[in-house]
Amino acid sequence: MPRVVVDVMPKTEILEPQGKAVHGALHRLGFDWVVSVRQGKRFEIEVEGDLTPEVVAGIERAAGSLL
Repeated sequence: MPRVVVDVMPKTEILEPQGKAVHGALHRLGFDWVVSVRQGKRFEIEVEGDLTPEVVAGIERAAGSLL
């Protein structure tokens, strides 16, 4: 079965405290070159049949409205 990976990130105007915490920890560990960190979510969606353009468009609609 084909699998599609959808990475969902918060909008840039949304405060993202987990990313800020990781960013601070990286700096404390000496990774001073890190400018920013944002944490998102990853969804793996398996589809039945072929991965057609219509299926991809449907996944994009689902991601935009639900994920």
